[in-house]
Amino acid sequence: MGQIIAMVVSQLGECEAGHRVGDEFDIGQKTPPGMCSWAFYALYPFAQVLQFGGSFPWEPDAGVSRVACPDPDNPVVFELRRVHPGGTG
Repeated sequence: MGQIIAMVVSQLGECEAGHRVGDEFDIGQKTPPGMCSWAFYALYPFAQVLQFGGSFPWEPDAGVSRVACPDPDNPVVFELRRVHPGGTG
C-alpha cells in the first residue's frame, strides 16, 4: 500500500482556495489541511485506486493520475502520485 501525494500541476483563473502550481498535499482519509474540500472529493476515488495498487489505462505511468477540480471556470489540475516508503513510484 502506497502513500499518495497530490501536487498542483496546472491552475487557470482564480482558485478560491488559493491553490498554486507546486502545492503538495498528502492524501489520506480526510481532507488535508489547506486543501479545498471540493478538490479533495474529486481526487479521493482516484487516490484510493492508486493507494491500493491500481492504475488507470489512459495514464502512461501506472503510479500516476491527473485529476481536475470540479470548478470549470478556474480549473486546478492535480497530479496524484503513488509513493512507496523509502522511494518513489
